[in-house]
Amino acid sequence: MKTEVKTKKTFDGVAFMRKRRDEISKETEGMTPQQEIEYFKRNAVKLTAKN
Repeated sequence: MKTEVKTKKTFDGVAFMRKRRDEISKETEGMTPQQEIEYFKRNAVKLTAKN
């Protein structure tokens, strides 16, 4: 018989995504679709520049 070992979560991915989605919604509130596209392009460049 196998014993199941549970580990404590150190990172909650679901909670992280919910929080980040809410932050992005606040940051993009009131933007036109074109402004939103530019917002995401700028942030994508920042992420790829770090790697």
